[in-house]
Order: sequence, then structure tokens, then C-alpha cells
Amino acid sequence: MSRKHANIALFVPHIGCPHTCSFCNQHAITGCKILPGAADVDAAVLTAMQSPSSCPEKTEIAFFGGSFTAVEETYRLSLLKCAQKWVKNGTVRGIRISTRPDAISTDILSQLKEYGVTSIELGAQSMDDEVLRLNQRGHTVEDVIASAEMIHAMDFSLGLQMMTGLYGDNDMKAVKTAEKIIALNPDQVRIYPTIVLKNTALATLFSDGKYRPQTVEEAVSLGAVLLKMFSEHQIPVIRFGLHTIPQDQYLAGPWHPALRELCEAELFYRLILSQMIYPGDYVVFVASNAVSKAIGQHRKNLFRWKESGRDCHIVADRSLKEYEIIVKETKKVN
Repeated sequence: MSRKHANIALFVPHIGCPHTCSFCNQHAITGCKILPGAADVDAAVLTAMQSPSSCPEKTEIAFFGGSFTAVEETYRLSLLKCAQKWVKNGTVRGIRISTRPDAISTDILSQLKEYGVTSIELGAQSMDDEVLRLNQRGHTVEDVIASAEMIHAMDFSLGLQMMTGLYGDNDMKAVKTAEKIIALNPDQVRIYPTIVLKNTALATLFSDGKYRPQTVEEAVSLGAVLLKMFSEHQIPVIRFGLHTIPQDQYLAGPWHPALRELCEAELFYRLILSQMIYPGDYVVFVASNAVSKAIGQHRKNLFRWKESGRDCHIVADRSLKEYEIIVKETKKVN
């Protein structure tokens, strides 16, 4: 059985970022208030090594949560030096960092390369300058493009993060953002529907009635479109939605513990319906790991198709990948 990529994640609190974005409450998202040190890096790696599923060739030490390349250099290097020794001895294959598009330069990239960094994720969030401005991002679309090009040129793996439902955003702008991200040819993407957290500028806009967050249904509908777009360009979406948030910090927005599964179920519903042209009985073949997604939570898709006169039987086919489907009609309704 092939093993998936794994991160040994350490969260660096909000210390390097020169801006506070409208939606940002890093302490609430990460639950981390204390700066990790070299000892924490060692402890995290040693713990991960004890897992029977650990695989050095697919594991990276990951510094998430803050703008890593914008933190104070002495502290940043202390973390990198500690992580580097685990790369050199073969315990992990590399180091992953997340940062801002305007905190990248050739000098910084050279330093990261020297210490064994292999993957860089940029928080683009939107590829619309007005949306970036309204949400106090402090960088431009051009910053994203320039940084992505530098990262590619120096042979790092590139990840890009986008958000949906931002203040001033809409579905059309989000699709445009996805198109522009695809054009940058990232190795992977993360998609985060916007959540309103306490003690943020967005919370004030929400309480004043100036901002309406997406509903779960709206986030799922748009998410299905975005997943299809990235899949068509062979760009994996490695995360859709926040894994968890403290409920005492949550105010509003489309958080759901299985948000990606809902999006994938909606995508399968649309893909399969588009090929069941007439009412009748159908057999639909999907990838082995996609049967439950195609059926939908609580068999929702089966019920929706049946309401339109289409009885559908979902069958696993090991030869199919991700969102590939084969639809065969067995009987028409006269």
C-alpha cells in the first residue's frame, strides 16, 4: 500500500506578519500561543518516528501558522538548523514552510535552499487586488505572481492557498482566482472558505451587517466547481477547509467537519447527472475510493437522482482515477 505525504507540523504564532488581515486570528486557528524552539522540533520528529506508518521519503517538517520568512532571522535560523539535521540524516525528506507572497526574495530563497527547505506555500488568498485591499492583506496580485515565479525558478515545490467568501469577494471572482492560480502551475493547492472568528476586523464587519459569510451550501456549491477546475489541470487540492476551530472563537461561516466530502459529493452529483440525459436506470463506475462520495452523505445523491426519474447504481472500478466516471444506461423509462 502506497503511503501519502505527511507533515510533521509545528505552528509558529503570528509574529512575523506585518499585517493583520480582516479574517486573521492565528491563535484561535492554531491554538498555539508559545513560540516553538529547537527542542520542540526534535520532540515532534521523534514522536512522528514512532508511528508505524512513518515514511521518511514522504515526510516533511512543516512550519505553519505564521509568515515564516518574515520572522526574526536568528529565530528562523534556529528552527531551520534543527530541522536540517533530520533532513541530512534521512529521517525526513525535507522542510516545508508557509509564508506571505511579499516576504519572498532571491536571497531568502537561497537561504531556505541552503537549510534543506523543499516546499514553500504562499498565502495568495485572492488574485483580485480589490479583494486583497478590502481584507487588509498588504500585498498585491503581482506579488503572488513574482514570488511564484521565483520559487519555481529555484526548484522548490510550490503550494498556493486561496480563500472563498472573503469580504468583497464572490463566486465569479473566486473562479477567476482559481484560473490565475492554475496559470502559475502550483504543485498543490489549499482552499479555505472564510470563517468569521472573534477579535477580527471581519467580526466587526459581520456584527455591523456589512459582511455576510457563505453558508455551508454556498461554500459546497462553489467548492465543487473549484475542485473540478484544479483536477482538470492535475493540481491536487491537499486541503479544503479548516480541520478544526475552537467553538468559543467561532462566530459565523461555512465550517463543517466533512466540508471536502460534501464538495466532492456535490461534484459527483453534477458530473453523473450531466451524463444521465434521460430518466431511466443507470450503472455508474467510479474510482474505488470514490463510491461513498458519489453516493453522498446519507445516500443524498441517490435520492436526488431518483427524484428526477434516474435510478443509479454506483460500482467501484480500480482503473478509474479521482473524479473519472463511466455512466451506462440499462433501461429507459417510456
